[in-house]
Amino acid sequence: MIVGLLLLAAPLGASAQKLEAKQSVIDCGQILFQRPVTVDFELQNKGNRPLYIRDVKTSCGCATASYPRNGIPQDESFKVSASYDAQQLGHFEKLIAVYSNADDKPLLLTLRGHVVTEVVDYAGDYPFRLGQLSTDVNEIEFDDVNRGDRPFKRIHVFNSSSQTAEPQVMHMPPYLKAEVSPSKIAAGHAGVITLYLDSRRIRNLGLNQTSVYLGAYPGDKVSDEKEITLSAVLLPSFENFNESAREFMPSLVLSARELNLALNGKAKRKGEIEITNKGRTTLEIRSLQMFTEGLEVSLSNKKIEPGGTARLKVTAIAKGLQKARSKPRILMITNDPDNAKVVITVNVK
Repeated sequence: MIVGLLLLAAPLGASAQKLEAKQSVIDCGQILFQRPVTVDFELQNKGNRPLYIRDVKTSCGCATASYPRNGIPQDESFKVSASYDAQQLGHFEKLIAVYSNADDKPLLLTLRGHVVTEVVDYAGDYPFRLGQLSTDVNEIEFDDVNRGDRPFKRIHVFNSSSQTAEPQVMHMPPYLKAEVSPSKIAAGHAGVITLYLDSRRIRNLGLNQTSVYLGAYPGDKVSDEKEITLSAVLLPSFENFNESAREFMPSLVLSARELNLALNGKAKRKGEIEITNKGRTTLEIRSLQMFTEGLEVSLSNKKIEPGGTARLKVTAIAKGLQKARSKPRILMITNDPDNAKVVITVNVK
C-alpha cells in the first residue's frame, strides 16, 4: 500500500508545479527595419512551490530575452522580455523557449510582426463603433467556401479610447481563428484583425451564421454594441463529378433570381418564384436559408422530377427587416453541379 501511494504521489507532485503565460503570442504589427523592438510576456507561477527559470532560448541570434534569476513564489506573476533586431524585411515569427523547474519541456512563446521601411496605416474610414473600438466593418461574409478551403478576412480596427487597447475576439466558433496585429494598440492608433476560417470544421452545407464580439481588453464583457455578424456558405462537393455525365444531371431553371417586394409602408409583401428541373434526374433542394431576418419562405417540393416544377413563396416582413444589416437574400443549395449555390435577391424598397 505504501509503495502504491508513493507511486501515486510522484506524478501528482510533478503536475502540481505549473508555469502559465497570460499571452503566449505577441504580435508587434509593423516595425521599422533595423529598429529593435522589445516586448514583455507576462507569466505566472501556478504551482505550489517556488519556480526557477533555468534558461530562456530564442530561435535566432537576432532575438534576445531577459528573465528573473531568482525564485518566483507561488501565484506570483513575472515578465520575460524579448527583443528583436530586424535585419530583414517582411514577416517574422520567432520562438522563445522558457526552461524551468515546472516541466522537462520548455514553455514556448511566440514573437511576430512585419518589418517595413515605412509604417503604412489603413487609409479608409472606421464607421462602426464597437464599444471602445471602431472598425471598418460590422459583418463578415465568407462566400463560396469548398470543403478544405481556409479563407481569411480582415477587419481594420482603430482605438478611439484614451487608453491602450488589447483587442479580443470573443465567442469564437471552433471553425474560426483570430489574429490581432499589433497585440496592443495605443490610443489613437490602428491595427488589423485577421479572421481565418477552417472549412473542415464546419458541419453543415449552405449558410452557417454566427456572431462574434470585439472586446477592448482581456475579460471585456460581451454586449450587442460589440457584435460582428459572420456568415460562411459551404458548397457541396462535386470533386468526383464526371463531365461526361452532365447530360444525365438535374438542371435548375428559375423564373427569376430577383424579387421586387417593395413594402411601401405595408407590414408584409408576398412574392413567388417558379423552380423548374430541365434535367434528366431528380433535382434536390438540399438547403433553403435566409441571410437576414424579415423573410419567410415556403417550398412546395424539395425534390423535383425531370420536367417538374416547384413554387417558392417568399414573404417580406417590415418589422423583421428593420433589424437586417445586409441586403435581404435567400440561399439555395442544390445537387445541380451548375447551380450548386443559388442566391435570390429580395428588393424591399
